[in-house]
Amino acid sequence: MTQDPPSAAEAVAERHANWLELFFDLVVVAAVAQLAHRFHESPSLASIGAFVLLYYAVWSVWTSYTLYANVAGERTRMRAMMIGMLGIAVLAAAVPATIPGVLHNEGDVDRSSVFAIAYVVCRFAAASTWQRTGTVLTSWPAAQAGAGVAPWIMSVWVDAPYRYWLWALGAVLDIVFTILASRRPEAVLARAEEETERRRERYSRAVERRGDRPQNRRVPSLDAPKAAALDMSYLGERLGLFVIIVLGEGVLQVVTAAGNPLVHWDRDLGLTVLAGFVVLVGIWWLTLRYGVNGVPHFGAEGPAPRVTLPGHFIATASITAIAAGFGAVAAHAHGDLPTGTRWLLCGGLAVHFAATGVLALLAKAPWQWLLGWGLPCVLAPIAIGVLGARVDGWLMALLLAVVVAWQAAYGMFGARRRLATA
Repeated sequence: MTQDPPSAAEAVAERHANWLELFFDLVVVAAVAQLAHRFHESPSLASIGAFVLLYYAVWSVWTSYTLYANVAGERTRMRAMMIGMLGIAVLAAAVPATIPGVLHNEGDVDRSSVFAIAYVVCRFAAASTWQRTGTVLTSWPAAQAGAGVAPWIMSVWVDAPYRYWLWALGAVLDIVFTILASRRPEAVLARAEEETERRRERYSRAVERRGDRPQNRRVPSLDAPKAAALDMSYLGERLGLFVIIVLGEGVLQVVTAAGNPLVHWDRDLGLTVLAGFVVLVGIWWLTLRYGVNGVPHFGAEGPAPRVTLPGHFIATASITAIAAGFGAVAAHAHGDLPTGTRWLLCGGLAVHFAATGVLALLAKAPWQWLLGWGLPCVLAPIAIGVLGARVDGWLMALLLAVVVAWQAAYGMFGARRRLATA
């Protein structure tokens, strides 16, 4: 099922994020800040795993409402967006007590259950809002369908650590179902039409049984659903803004750590801050020049949402991890880094460039880039993490800055080569 092309008027008028969507993103800033700050405080291998799940919950809610606003356009309902904002705010507030290893107040409410409930409510609210549009998003069905919500519902009555395993199952079901279903958009639309037909039958039986007048009752949407058409240029802008959010949080983590009155200002701290700035600016530059995932080899139309959105999740989650890692490094610039902090930083950068490499493979990138820039930028952070157990924090930060600078150098090298052959 191909998406309907935009009309001439729509093609002329280029869309940009409105005030409501920017306000929505500000609430996401709070959630990202909580995640980065709390994992900066207690980085461990267990908490890193929990971080991925918590981040996915926030990201998936944001994605559902962002795609809804993309399709609805001027018909976007403010009340629906406000419900999503409130839900993300609750998720953000519940983050600290949901991380393994963080102390809980005695007699306090189980906030991880509150986190799961808020997530489920947000997903169902987003699905209900989508239903009112009369469209089906065949390119990313997870925005409307809740294939992975059931494990989150079950987790409310399950204690840790099994709760986290159920969350992981829900996230996997969400992504796998969406990627597989988006390959067969006709089947997704057919299922939506069957569901609409069932709603028609239920409504007809209710009217016949109760003798209700349709005009006296709220009539559900009974029109045949249509395939939703995404504005890909607008979606790219929204995804890019989200990247800016997490990069800004990274800058805040470094500045806050360096501004701590208990932190001694010296050469080592200065080099750590400089390295953190180089890494974050380098990732920003790659995003600005090549797109959300820093892949310079896609065509003008870009990849399908089933490729773009998982890549965006991995890219922004890894940037958030890098931000938390640099915040912790600034506090340990003069000595060895704890294992959790080291892998939060090195692993985050390796995963970020691994996602870039996979997307580049799908885009059939030239082997010179894959072997010369893509692969080294994945292997180097892993090697630094393995061999860096006895390396001071400031030196590890500088080594990672060199990795990012090498990736960014590809654009400059390619530009010079094109000029030389022109």
